[in-house]
Amino acid sequence: MGLSVRLVVRTLSELCITVGTVIVLFVAYVVFWTGIKADSATAGQVELLQRAWVDQPLPSTPPTSPAPAAPGAPVPPSTAPVPKPYPAGKGFAVMYIPRFGKDWEWPVLEGTATATLKKGLGHYASTARLGETGNFSVAGHRRTYGDPFKDFPRLRPGDAVVLTDGTTWFTYRIDRTPYRTVPTDIGVIDPVPRPLKKNAAGFTGPGRYLTLTTCEPEWGSSHRLIAWAHLDATQPVTQGKPPSLAG
Repeated sequence: MGLSVRLVVRTLSELCITVGTVIVLFVAYVVFWTGIKADSATAGQVELLQRAWVDQPLPSTPPTSPAPAAPGAPVPPSTAPVPKPYPAGKGFAVMYIPRFGKDWEWPVLEGTATATLKKGLGHYASTARLGETGNFSVAGHRRTYGDPFKDFPRLRPGDAVVLTDGTTWFTYRIDRTPYRTVPTDIGVIDPVPRPLKKNAAGFTGPGRYLTLTTCEPEWGSSHRLIAWAHLDATQPVTQGKPPSLAG
């Protein structure tokens, strides 16, 4: 083998080793380092919220609201003043999904910008506020940045999705197994969800809905997984945790 051939072989070998090292480091960053950063960021967001809730006095008489409507049931128009939007990029609630484990606890922040989803779940700013008539819609990573929705396909009808804003517990109930669709199927977060696949959501009229969205497949983003739920119950935090979180 001539000198020039050996030089080419050695150069290619070194190049392969370098490329392999870069790939390994990138995978380690995606799988591990983003998770470490997310754990720190989300814990910080939850702590900020809990500290703010402790500092603000709870109302002596919790605000009353109409009883949650069943899916598709008519909802009377509200006479309450229109609430202000949540501050962009800021946390305003904490979500719990018992199906994903007793320690599953994630902050919900306003907006779905890339930087926001690195710190927790993101509320679609164009959708309803928590507990209000309409469709309170939330996005989260399936993988990377803590893998909040890693187990999304495990959701089943009747599963609880519980949120709190520091004064009230909101318990939503999943209505059907996750729906797979394309990213352009934006009707899934309409006030009354209207996905491309007719009747996939099953809602026929106004209600207090929750939509969760994440990427599909697990390590890709060519499609989306959607889960819909309806508001099942509310209770003030002064009464303790709701039954789905107790024990």
